[in-house]
Amino acid sequence: MKADIHPNYRDVVFYDTSSEFKFLTKSTIETSETITWEDGNDYPLYKVEVSSQSHPFYTGKKMMLDTAGRVEKFNRRYAQKK
Repeated sequence: MKADIHPNYRDVVFYDTSSEFKFLTKSTIETSETITWEDGNDYPLYKVEVSSQSHPFYTGKKMMLDTAGRVEKFNRRYAQKK
């Protein structure tokens, strides 16, 4: 097996910005932010907009997540010209 070709597999905290939910898992994702977890250790932090705690399929709730005005941008772009 070749040395130094594999990404760094480490513990990372994923933070769902829409539901304030955080979970610790392993990942190879590169991040520049860190957070102190419940066990007192510092871990890399990666922010996500949707997770199982906020996705309508998993929660059974209908939520409108309009991040950065995507709906308005879509409506402006594809609006019917009268």
